[in-house]
Amino acid sequence: MTEAGALELIVTQQIVASMKARNEVRTATLRLIKNALKNQAIAKRAVLTPAEEQQALATMIKQRRDSIEQFTRGNRPELAAAEAAEIVVIEEFLPKALDEAGLGVLVTEAIAEAAAASGKAPTLREIGAVIKAVQAKLQAGGLRAEGRVVSEMVKKALAG
Repeated sequence: MTEAGALELIVTQQIVASMKARNEVRTATLRLIKNALKNQAIAKRAVLTPAEEQQALATMIKQRRDSIEQFTRGNRPELAAAEAAEIVVIEEFLPKALDEAGLGVLVTEAIAEAAAASGKAPTLREIGAVIKAVQAKLQAGGLRAEGRVVSEMVKKALAG
């Protein structure tokens, strides 16, 4: 999926297969993905790069996680379950999320590099720079992790 716009073609093929299988939830979610990608491309006025496609999907997942939280608080478990099912479909098109152990290694590396560059260990004041370094490592490795989780791990590592 390194070609620009390749994801939209794959999603279109998946929609056809899903319709033939009569899987309504998957079909609806795939259509949402296709619409989100198309809207992003229209807003950009160009074909999306693979990184932009991943960003659009990550945004969709974040929106659904927020919705799940709201539905859970509002005592609407059936709606929360529907959102969770959509997340499962959306995640199929993203690189596998990095586990906490792997993310911890990247955080430790980023802190060590920041310390080597400045000559002293980074403090909580430099949290932004360390988070940015971790995000760069994730992107370079073709990995992904939720920004909130990265932020919490960096904060814990710098405070501890």
